[in-house]
Formats: sequence, structure tokens, C-alpha cells
Amino acid sequence: MDLEQNIWWEQANNDSEAVILDVRTEEEVEEKAIPNSINFDFYQGQGFLDELEKLDKNKSYYVYCKSGGRSGQACMIMQQLGFEKTYNLVGGITEWEGPVK
Repeated sequence: MDLEQNIWWEQANNDSEAVILDVRTEEEVEEKAIPNSINFDFYQGQGFLDELEKLDKNKSYYVYCKSGGRSGQACMIMQQLGFEKTYNLVGGITEWEGPVK
């Protein structure tokens, strides 16, 4: 599900089962990232899928990338793998106005 950033951030902060997942490259993450996010590089292909398989499918995943494309694809893949609660950040970190680390 695509969410605008204010709703995405509010839900993530009010969800005890929330995991913030950054699907960008390590280089992108080093520039700036949303606090408390975990990073799995979408471009790692099978490695990315292997990392997803280690996650708890019962939790809620708030997914972001640079502009919302990779994270949207990641959410679709996660749903195919059995994750029921995935939320894509519309506009990605490019349009992000919240806290960064």
C-alpha cells in the first residue's frame, strides 16, 4: 500500500510491530537515512530475497528507497512472499521531510 509521508511516519511510530526497511544501496544509505531503519539492498537480487525470508512476516514493514520505485517493487515482492502489512513511502527519501540520520 502506498502512503504519503505524514501518514507513513505516523503509522510507523504508532505501530508496535513496525520495521522501517530501506531498500537502497549502501552508498545511498551513507548519504542520509531515516532513523532506526534496516537496510537490504534491492539490487542484490537473490541476496535481497534471502534477507527478506529471514524477517517475521507478522510484523508491519514501512519500506522506502530514493523515490518510491524500488520500495514499491519490494512491497509487491514481499506480499508475494506472504507479508501482509507492507507500506511504501510515496516519493521516497527524496521528498522526505522527517528526521534523518
